[in-house]
Amino acid sequence: MEHLWTGRGDDGTTGLYYGGRVAKDAPEPEALGSVDEAQAALGVARAEAAAGTVLHTVLTEVCGQLYVVMAELATAPANHPKLVDGRSRVTPAMVELVEAWADEAAARFPPLTDFVVPGQDRLAALLDVGRTLVRRAERRAVAVAAPGSSVLPYLNRLSSLLWALARAEEAVAGGATLAKDV
Repeated sequence: MEHLWTGRGDDGTTGLYYGGRVAKDAPEPEALGSVDEAQAALGVARAEAAAGTVLHTVLTEVCGQLYVVMAELATAPANHPKLVDGRSRVTPAMVELVEAWADEAAARFPPLTDFVVPGQDRLAALLDVGRTLVRRAERRAVAVAAPGSSVLPYLNRLSSLLWALARAEEAVAGGATLAKDV
């Protein structure tokens, strides 16, 4: 019987994609762990979204794309030539797709005039949690992303998308609560 564990990380190191090892508290695992947390939170939001809806479909796609982000961040610079666009390297087309989704979501609610108080409904609140985790992942990825990589633009646009999706969800639930209204 094979085990799920290998024991190779018992020394405080973790393996990188395409080879190599780094300390578990190095910038690479910090960035990967942050993306992994964001992906898990978005999985909870996806589970809350009705199957077959645009939101469910977008969140499913985003969760898959975050594996691409993690693969790129988990690759040592010497192995970057081995990365494959859209599979282990984030592409400009992936960034553009997230931008298009954000624009579509933003068209579903009126312009806001103040800060939003999170928690209009459960799904919007989950999207806001995902957004904050993506922002942290973006901050952690700054130390790891290669020059010219699309990882940072992708994460930046993804947080905007999640903000817009939360506001669109709130519009369905009766509108966002603005800070000035509290």
